[in-house]
Amino acid sequence: MNAHRIRVEVTPELALFVPHARRAGPTDLAVDGVSTLGHVVESLGVPLTEVGALLVDGRETPVSHIPADGESVSVRPVARPQRVPGAPLRFLLDVHLGTLARRLRLLGVDAAYESTDIGDPALAARSAAEQRVMLSRDRGLLRRRELWAGAYVYSTAPEEQLRDVLDRFAPELLPWTRCTACNGLLRQVSKDEVAGRLRQGTQQSYDVFAQCRSCGRAYWKGAHHEQLVAIVERALAEFAGRP
Repeated sequence: MNAHRIRVEVTPELALFVPHARRAGPTDLAVDGVSTLGHVVESLGVPLTEVGALLVDGRETPVSHIPADGESVSVRPVARPQRVPGAPLRFLLDVHLGTLARRLRLLGVDAAYESTDIGDPALAARSAAEQRVMLSRDRGLLRRRELWAGAYVYSTAPEEQLRDVLDRFAPELLPWTRCTACNGLLRQVSKDEVAGRLRQGTQQSYDVFAQCRSCGRAYWKGAHHEQLVAIVERALAEFAGRP
């Protein structure tokens, strides 16, 4: 079978996925005339979760397209905010993104989190079963076909990770409504209802409490409350009310 040659250009936003030698300008590739365009893009290192439009000779083309000899391909990033069809927007985070999970929950975003490494197949299966967007920095995980949806987390800094997810998906923000420990919903309770879970000093110093409906954890405006308020206020100022 004679190999065909195509030219592929990856936009700068996706250049970090491509080996350094191929980042500067279009890349000439040999293709076999059988593999799909999606397979070709992934072979360059770009997860399809990060790909928006694929333009072949200027025309938007599906990932199932079989590249032909001489075609020019442009790989574009996902448009923001990204719309996820089907189920209500909710996330699943892998073991390395615990801080991001807690911050999303602080903002009232449904963010399930695996605190142990259960393996890529199990994570992908849960994403599909619960229709959750898989958030990860593991490119191999994001290439698994059984994922319901996925997104690469570009930064290693929790504050930048949070901004990236909020900018990309524009979830509804409902601060102080979820348990940061288990993702359950909170309810307002009296001091007497949670007295058995409180130290004596806490009982004497605070009067307003909430409790998780799922795990029973109690919440109050403790020593770290101002730091949490700052996270919430920054997020609301930048992202609340986005279409």
